[in-house]
Amino acid sequence: MSETEIVAELNEQFGSGNKELEADVVAELRSIMRLHQLSVEDLFFKWESYCIKMDIDAAQTALETLRHFKQDLHDTLERNSRSHVKIKTEKGISSTPRAPRVSGGDVFGMLDSLTTPGPGRASKVVPKRTPAVSRVKVEPASSPVRLADQLDATGVIPPSSFNDRANAGETVEILNDQLPAPEPPIAPFSESRIKLTAASDQKKLAYKPLALKVSESSEILDDRIDDFVSLVMQHHKLEESAFGSAASQSTSEIVAVGRIASDSSEGKLNAASLLLETSRRMGGGLRVPLNVSRLRGYQFFPGQIVALKGVNSNGHEFTVHQILDLPLLPNAASTPDSLGAHIQRLRGGPDAMDSDSDPTPLNVIFASGPYTADDNLDFEPLKALCNEAADIYVDALVLTGPFIDMEHPLIASGDFDLPEEYLSSIDPDTATMSTVFKYLISPSLNRLASANPSITILLIPSVRDVLDKHVSWPQDAFPRKELGLPKVAKVIGNPMTLSMNEIVLGISSQDVLFELRHEELIGGRPQEPRLLERACRYLVEQRHYFPLFPPTDRKKLPKTGRGDGVGPGAVLDVGYLKLGEMVNVRPDVLVVPSSLPPFAKVVESVLVINPGYLSKRRGAGTYAKMTVYPPDLAKQEQMGGMLAHKIFERARVEITRI
Repeated sequence: MSETEIVAELNEQFGSGNKELEADVVAELRSIMRLHQLSVEDLFFKWESYCIKMDIDAAQTALETLRHFKQDLHDTLERNSRSHVKIKTEKGISSTPRAPRVSGGDVFGMLDSLTTPGPGRASKVVPKRTPAVSRVKVEPASSPVRLADQLDATGVIPPSSFNDRANAGETVEILNDQLPAPEPPIAPFSESRIKLTAASDQKKLAYKPLALKVSESSEILDDRIDDFVSLVMQHHKLEESAFGSAASQSTSEIVAVGRIASDSSEGKLNAASLLLETSRRMGGGLRVPLNVSRLRGYQFFPGQIVALKGVNSNGHEFTVHQILDLPLLPNAASTPDSLGAHIQRLRGGPDAMDSDSDPTPLNVIFASGPYTADDNLDFEPLKALCNEAADIYVDALVLTGPFIDMEHPLIASGDFDLPEEYLSSIDPDTATMSTVFKYLISPSLNRLASANPSITILLIPSVRDVLDKHVSWPQDAFPRKELGLPKVAKVIGNPMTLSMNEIVLGISSQDVLFELRHEELIGGRPQEPRLLERACRYLVEQRHYFPLFPPTDRKKLPKTGRGDGVGPGAVLDVGYLKLGEMVNVRPDVLVVPSSLPPFAKVVESVLVINPGYLSKRRGAGTYAKMTVYPPDLAKQEQMGGMLAHKIFERARVEITRI
């Protein structure tokens, strides 16, 4: 790879929006790559891990931060080197001669760690782990400020005030910046300009969690494979005789459809552990190893449904010759009359005074919890967001959980007090988490509804929400009774597909992007070399809001602020995974909050938005503001009497710091 290509890839991975990296930042990144012999993608993975560990914004690639990162890599390498050094035995102590090793013996030295230290034999020393809470690092000589100088007496970085946050209101990234940023209206609209229509069946989400038998759950997984067999057959115009079982020995080339799996429950998927799991109808439910050596490039993850063309000539492995494309769901489209009605709604309804005027674009804000920092329950980021939504009179505010996070240190310990102004109206003996929501979160939403009565507020729960008794994903909406929510607020399920005027909106609060990034296997030259686009494409191709199975071990997920820092993970209810499928068409807008850097990207005509978290553990986060301009019916191309929405062409998305 040439130097120009490397710099371009560095800007793609580390750049923020349309801004290119500064020359000294690129030079520092290239220095780290040469020093540790890393590719750009490996360097980005290590950078993200470092940012999560130090709780800093991955999008801020300042030179000083990169130098801290470089020193951290050096310290880690040095510790790993020291951990493999054995201590020499003391002089004057006789040691028992050890028999020489022979070929085929203890090749990896595994027996050494199982022997009991005796006279003349030194025990293996395991270096002490530095407590994660201190995060004390050796600073480089060029850094004028030492991290240790920022620590308080307990060894913890003191919390900073939300009002003292840096770069408040800064735009991190803009998608479709050629579209102008509209001026906010001078007054709120007289009525809501949004018509909501649910595409998902919310009643089915009210199932009894973790109640299905294992046999019933396995049928759900089997049915998903069989459904894709029919789709591949129609898409590639294949005969039924072209399909077969990858586990059956044959010299004939066949098409095998199955689920990617690993031969081990531990460790990351790799080329040697790659398996194809068949359905009971197509292959008796057997698993067969995959030989992918003939492929120029591939990208797999556990749970992925794939269609592979190849042969199993020896009965032991299926040699893959080609990966067949999976058909995508059709693009969303509407009739001209329907789009015309939505345009009129943007003008103010059928009774609008000037029905021929240009309609004001639709404004929607997306944000994701947590909504307060780890050291308080003031919910200052949520208050600031509601103030912003009230100032610019947005049409909709879409909030995904967690709202009251079970991983919040104060919530987990129960060591907190409600504001004094509410104590007179609260009975301590009957107070619940619904009471906490009513007095800490609902007031901000009620003030927003009073300032902008025409707004639509959508709340989507998370499996980390304390007040939701439905603990598994897919997840039912939490009851709004006793929460004190305004009438304009609606609580919906997780995930949910709905129409907001003509816009087909898909939302899931589960952080699937981080888990896909952690579990994917990339070989050769993949079709999509860029990380974030790959993860988004998986969702669209698999037609599912959480196609990964099994989910990532929760110990490998980003640390939380409670106890050992291990969160609840995905909490999948396998028997109801079908409720996580996309409905009928590709979403125009797909909102998938993640701990990965926030972004807005177009993947297969789908506008994918990760607004980031509104509040980080010790600092402020980001949100996304989407402005959708009305379609030009005169220029729209009709297909069978329908007009494609093409939201990705007429939506301006800004990722903004709160």
